[in-house]
Amino acid sequence: MEKNAKIYVAGHTGLVGSALVRALNRLHYEQVVMRTREELDLNDPEATAKFFADEKPDYAIIAAAHVGGIMENDTYPADFIYDNLRISMNIIHNAYTHGVKKLLYLGSACIYPRESPQPIKEEYFMTGPLEPTNEAYATAKIAGIEMCKAYNRQYGTNFISAMPTNLYGPNDNFDLKSSHVLPALLRKFHEAKEAGSPTVILWGTGRPTREFLYVDDAADALIFLMNKYNDSNIINIGTGKDISIAELAAVIKEVVGYNGTIVYDTSKPDGQPRRRMDVSRLHSLGYRHQTNLREGIAKTYQWYCQQTTVSAHVPAAAAP
Repeated sequence: MEKNAKIYVAGHTGLVGSALVRALNRLHYEQVVMRTREELDLNDPEATAKFFADEKPDYAIIAAAHVGGIMENDTYPADFIYDNLRISMNIIHNAYTHGVKKLLYLGSACIYPRESPQPIKEEYFMTGPLEPTNEAYATAKIAGIEMCKAYNRQYGTNFISAMPTNLYGPNDNFDLKSSHVLPALLRKFHEAKEAGSPTVILWGTGRPTREFLYVDDAADALIFLMNKYNDSNIINIGTGKDISIAELAAVIKEVVGYNGTIVYDTSKPDGQPRRRMDVSRLHSLGYRHQTNLREGIAKTYQWYCQQTTVSAHVPAAAAP
């Protein structure tokens, strides 16, 4: 990507989008194009078409999505499939019709089968049933991947798709009703520490494993792929290392400084039993992550504490 090119980051206020903006600014890209949801509703095909016609970005990275944790995915599957299908269709089609040079579509590790062999290779895509608790979201993401492939095949576009593992970091969602596991655990342990609670109750058994990548490393990988990767086949982004939820909870408990006891509510679902990405394709291109898990959790917790401190000092009448 040329340093003076117009680069549209869809979803720039979210976890990945904000990290992308930080990385692009750090690397001295001069024209990062951004729109808030209030300025541009990506669910609206006419508004999206007008934006692309007026702005004419050279490159586009789709980090916009309707995302959430197990509970929200399982409770609102229709919302997840409908919103994410519309976002994908509107951006991808208008990127083609308005001559975007290259587009990166951000998928998710949940697009792989529930019972994928480990570590998960890109070739395992669409080889078995999905995890039921996030099937709707995964289906919408699969449609976006296939749409990119179809436009490349029919129109000769350069639309690539990257599958990140579980991401975390500054600007994550810490709402306990809709967040992913790592930010939810950070908040739970923090609030238990502040309240002096003797126990923290966690969903499931603690046995499932997940892989976690600090979001600034993910952003660097995405920019790397925009400069180095030109293939319709999907490519994984991750660390290649997984950790059990119980082990993750122990690390977060230590970082937060909580001294109570962890109790597992085994009546709640575990989700997919194991998920670790094979990142050998990404490594072969020359990219490796830089931030280890404990360091990333400590950075994220520091950011979270800063936000909660600021929120606590906002006068009630001025709070959003």
